[in-house]
Amino acid sequence: MRRFKVFKGLFVDSFSAVTQGSKRYHIWMGFLTLIMLMGMYCYSLQIEHGLSVTGMSDRVSWGLYISNFTFLVGVAAAAVMLVMPTYVLKDIDFKQAVLIGEGLAVAALIMCLAFVVADMGGPSVLWHMIPGIGVFNFPNSMLTWDVIVLNGYLFINISIPFYILFRRYQGKVPNPKIYVPGAIISVFWAVGIHLVTAFLYQGLQARPFWNNALLGPRFLASAFAAGPALIILVLAVIRGYTEFKIKDKTIKKISMIVTVAAQINLIMLVSELFKEFYAPTHHSESAYYLFFGLHGKDALLPWIWTAIPLNVLATVLLTFGKLRNNLKVLYFCCFILFIAIWIEKGFGLIVPGFIPGPYGKITEYIPTGIEIGVTIGIWALGAFIFTILAKTAIKIETGKLRFKAR
Repeated sequence: MRRFKVFKGLFVDSFSAVTQGSKRYHIWMGFLTLIMLMGMYCYSLQIEHGLSVTGMSDRVSWGLYISNFTFLVGVAAAAVMLVMPTYVLKDIDFKQAVLIGEGLAVAALIMCLAFVVADMGGPSVLWHMIPGIGVFNFPNSMLTWDVIVLNGYLFINISIPFYILFRRYQGKVPNPKIYVPGAIISVFWAVGIHLVTAFLYQGLQARPFWNNALLGPRFLASAFAAGPALIILVLAVIRGYTEFKIKDKTIKKISMIVTVAAQINLIMLVSELFKEFYAPTHHSESAYYLFFGLHGKDALLPWIWTAIPLNVLATVLLTFGKLRNNLKVLYFCCFILFIAIWIEKGFGLIVPGFIPGPYGKITEYIPTGIEIGVTIGIWALGAFIFTILAKTAIKIETGKLRFKAR
C-alpha cells in the first residue's frame, strides 16, 4: 500500500512539475505542441492518401523517414558513452550528465519507433510485426532483430533511470547491485542496436553501396560523435536555463569522446572514398551519383557537399585542445558536426543505395512537404518527451521533488 502511495505521489508531483514553469518554458512547450499538431495534420494526409503523397516510389522505397530512423538509432546508442564511465568505471564527473543522456536515449528511441510507423504508412499495419499475430519471421529476418534490440534498449533506458529517480524521490540511496548489472547490459546492448541496424543494410545484396565491411564500425563511430555532441548542446541549455549546474569538467570530458569518435569517423570516410574511387567498378555508381552526380542527375550534391566540409571543419577544430576547451567554439563544433552526420548518415547513406537501381534506372528522390512536416513533428515529439523527462529528473536530482506522506 505504501509503495502504491509513493507511485501515486511521484506521478502527481511529476505532473505538477512539468505543468509549471517560467514563461520561457511555457512558450517552448507551446511551440513544440504547435509543431506536433502540424506534423499530425501532415500524417493524417498521408494516412488518407497513402505513401503516394511522399517522394518515395517503388524504386526508392526508403527516404526521409528511414534516414532519420538510422541517425536516431545512433543518438540513442550514444548514451552508453555516459553510462559506462558513470556506472561501470565510477567516474563521478559523468554522474551529473548520465541521467540526461539516458533521457535523450529514451526520446530518440521513441522517435525511431515513430519514424518506422510513419514509413510503414500507418499504425494499422503494425500488427504484422507482433509475434503470434502477424508474420514476425524471427530469427531469419534482420528487421525482427532490429525490433527486438530497439525495444529492449528502450526498456533498459527507462527502467534504470526510473529506479534511481524513484529511490531518490523517496529520499533513499539507490542500490548499485540492482542497477549496475542493467547498466553493464546496456553497454553491450547499445553496440548491438547499431550493429544490427548496420547489418540490416549490409545484408541487402542487391544494394552494393551498403555492402561495405566498414558500415557497422562507421555507424558506431558516427553515433559516438553525433550523440555526445547533442548531449553537450543539451547540457549547455540545461545549465544555462535551469538550476541544475553542470561543471565545465563534465562537458570537456564528453568533448574528448566527441573528438576521438569524429576523428575515427573521418578516417573511415576517407577509407570508403578511396575504395570507391581509386579503382572504381560499376558498383561505384551510387558513390559517383552521391558525390558528383550521374547522367545529369545530382539532387544529393548540395547535401553531401555541405556535410563533408562541416564534418572536416568540426573535426579539425575539435582536435586542437585550446579550441576545444573554449566552450563557445565547442558548442559551434558540436552543432555543425551533428548537422553534418545527420546529412551524411541520412541522405548520404540511405538514398544513394537505391540509385541507380538493379537495372541501371535512375529515379531521384526529393522529400515532399508532407514528409518534411511529419519529420519535423516527430522531432518535436522527441523534444517534448525529453523536456518532460529532464524537468522531472532535475527536480528530483536537486532535491526539490521528494515524497511527502499525505
